Amino acid sequence: MKDQQDAFEQEDMMLDMIDRFLKTEVEPHVRKLENDDIYPEEIVEKMKEMGLFGCIIAEEYGGLGLSTATYARIIERISKTWMSLSGIINSHLIMASAVQRAGTQGQKAEFLPRFATGELRGGIGLTEPDAGTDLQAIRTTAKRDGDDYVVNGAKTWITNSLYGNCIALLVKTDPEAQPRHKGMSLLIAEKGPGFEVVRKLQKLGYRGIDTCELLFTDYRVPYSRLIGGQEGQGLKQILSGLELGRINVAARGVGVARAAMEESVKYAQIRKTFGKPICEHQAIQLMLGEMATRVEAARLLVDSAAKAFDEGKRCDMEAGMAKYFATEAALKNATDALRIHGGYGYSKEYNVERLYRDAPLLTIGEGTNEMQRIIIARQLVERNPA
Repeated sequence: MKDQQDAFEQEDMMLDMIDRFLKTEVEPHVRKLENDDIYPEEIVEKMKEMGLFGCIIAEEYGGLGLSTATYARIIERISKTWMSLSGIINSHLIMASAVQRAGTQGQKAEFLPRFATGELRGGIGLTEPDAGTDLQAIRTTAKRDGDDYVVNGAKTWITNSLYGNCIALLVKTDPEAQPRHKGMSLLIAEKGPGFEVVRKLQKLGYRGIDTCELLFTDYRVPYSRLIGGQEGQGLKQILSGLELGRINVAARGVGVARAAMEESVKYAQIRKTFGKPICEHQAIQLMLGEMATRVEAARLLVDSAAKAFDEGKRCDMEAGMAKYFATEAALKNATDALRIHGGYGYSKEYNVERLYRDAPLLTIGEGTNEMQRIIIARQLVERNPA
């Protein structure tokens, strides 16, 4: 009982610290950084000092050892203030999680402490120009050459790849393998000769964070950087990490949905039409009621998925439900917020136009919401045989 109480107190202290950090160090700068698409270097350095790059890395490796449930609450708060900032942590921790869960003891000892401090910081190299949701269609190859792999191929939409220095790189070590996933492996790939950042992509929203195209030309990775030390395990290793990623994106959805709701509640009390605040008009009340309900329902789904992940259970259905519902909630709340704000919602004077641009990405990233519904249905049938 005491251990549980201590955990609650630790979480409260952590969340209070996050709230203060966001209020003083992030909120005053968001509009300029986002509008000008400026990478928040000073904020990232403060995040390193706070240990946020080691949120869910075990304490024995220098991390904070937080539960996924606590981590999700942190991401919700960050996303409520500025969603882009959450991506700087998320992609990095999916990479770290892959090493923590599937890496060899040597890999854990070498890389996890450096991930926890942010000395090595990056993300995951999965998506390619012709392979997104269907990861088994990737074409990037890694051929064994003595003690190295020689990597050739291209990746796109890779977060943290310009200012970061390391990615978990999904490759084909056996392009002819059938089924295809048996030929896929995951490498710890630090920047070096042959690892080229081709260009930073311009985006509708999710600005300020670096999202790039990468090119690998005879890029060499030591064999010792093969996560787990065994070929053919890459897809399984990264899918486990994507459960964490989907919980993260779902938590972002809660944050964006909550921000849209709070902005709308505030504005609806100030803006007047026909002699009274618009919050007294039934049409606006109906929208606000739905917005608040979406936020709470999404938060509960995220919490359920996070707890299942912490318990080591298979949670692709729970993570899929949370990701699908919370991100659709973000999109709907952001749209309703813009409509409640009227013409002002379409201007950069208010935050809702940024929320409106950020929200659609959440329904696409970490597996489209169409795919989430298929995963949910398949798991539903598998878990409930007739």
